[in-house]
Amino acid sequence: MPNPRIKDEELYEKLRDDGASAEKAARIANAAARDGRSAVGERGGHAESYEDRTVPELRKRAKELGMTGYSKLRKGELIDRLQNH
Repeated sequence: MPNPRIKDEELYEKLRDDGASAEKAARIANAAARDGRSAVGERGGHAESYEDRTVPELRKRAKELGMTGYSKLRKGELIDRLQNH
């Protein structure tokens, strides 16, 4: 059943299959539907890779996202949770 909040379901599903979080996939899919896929592709930030961040930095990011249960996770587990929240 299609989600009425997702404006470009095809792109959303592709992004999810590629490993994007539900939040990120929805944000990109909706922006692409609004502005066009090529315009969205031209934008984009240059965020530091989770692999390059320290565990305290990853925990800070988890807190910013409102996640719970991350304080005792190892780095790899924390990265997985952040990418798939």
